[in-house]
Amino acid sequence: MKAVVFHGVGDIRLDNVAEPKLETPSDAIVRVTQAAICGTDLHFVRGTAPGVRPGTILGHEAVGVVEEVGQGVRNHRPGERVVLSAVLGCGSCAYCRAGYFAQCDEINPAGRRAGTAFYGATAASGSFDGTQAEYVRVPCAHTNMFTLPDAVTDDQAIALADIFPTGWFGAVIANVSDGDVVAVFGCGPVGQFAILSAFRRGANRVIAVDHHEDRLERARELGAETVNFDTEDPVEALLELTLGIGPDRVIDAVGVDAESAKAGPAAADARAHDAEHRDELHAIAPVTNAHDGHWTPGDSPVQAGRWAVDSIAKAGTLGIVGVYPPTDRFFPIGTAMNKNLKINMGNGNHPRYIPRLLSMVEQGAVDTRRMLTQHEPLTDVLTGYHEFDRRSPGWLKVAVTPSAA
Repeated sequence: MKAVVFHGVGDIRLDNVAEPKLETPSDAIVRVTQAAICGTDLHFVRGTAPGVRPGTILGHEAVGVVEEVGQGVRNHRPGERVVLSAVLGCGSCAYCRAGYFAQCDEINPAGRRAGTAFYGATAASGSFDGTQAEYVRVPCAHTNMFTLPDAVTDDQAIALADIFPTGWFGAVIANVSDGDVVAVFGCGPVGQFAILSAFRRGANRVIAVDHHEDRLERARELGAETVNFDTEDPVEALLELTLGIGPDRVIDAVGVDAESAKAGPAAADARAHDAEHRDELHAIAPVTNAHDGHWTPGDSPVQAGRWAVDSIAKAGTLGIVGVYPPTDRFFPIGTAMNKNLKINMGNGNHPRYIPRLLSMVEQGAVDTRRMLTQHEPLTDVLTGYHEFDRRSPGWLKVAVTPSAA
């Protein structure tokens, strides 16, 4: 079968590889009918999330049709359409039973202390082969895949694999509730769903911060007020918009590949700290491989976190769902402590939320298709990667269709 394979930082290829097989009684094999490219995949290729083993199939978002199930899978049958949870859990351990699927004690072959298991990622995440392929093996399939109603299309369902649950989780851990003023840093796919989720959880105002105008326009369409950090200082703007108090809740949907201001009043401060930012980037991502205009890491890896901490109201809550690797040790903890901030972070507990979010989609309460802007065949997936990597206008979320579909 064809699959997107990681060969090293800055080197991904569409290869012919062996089809997956059942390995345990709780496995399933799914024929992928739609996958997607995620910003997390770009972290791996850019080198800002180190540790992916060469030969790993990338991707963690997929919708497909069940081809085969192990004898231990009692809630799914061949022929069913399913959406796969990007985050993997066993469904039986104490963490899964408490809803902390992202910290499952059993499913990660790297061990109980390794943390979140998911497809197409680092060795610490289990080195499960990913979903940007014609077929994928689903471990603990009874927990990690969900049957789709006939009325929900692949285009509607693909967001349920990761970006909608992650955005929802961001609003949950930021403690967004009725009447809150919420700031969302980053208007990529997860940021868009964080905006949507904040409103659905009762936020009175959501202020979105980015510098890509096409993404800010999409945020406005969701009802958000917007701040372009290339035209105004985002911290000053957030304070001005909130009578000097700052937002009650902030969601960081950016992560390690944050970009600094290139123009406007925030640019001077960014340029004054360029050397510091380069040192931080080198410590976080010691191996990078930018070439031919691709795979260039964000130039200010801690920028979003610093702006978030500086702008948030005293005693506010910060929810971090943007990806930061263990090599990042630069969070402004002193400023956060002296503001009595509550900080929650992590990978989303997707199996906990997917049924609820799927119901919203099925009932028409949420139109996930508005985030899906591009479709590429798997045979042309590298074009999708290149455009998404460059943050090209209009390339918010890229769906990938394998030929086997």
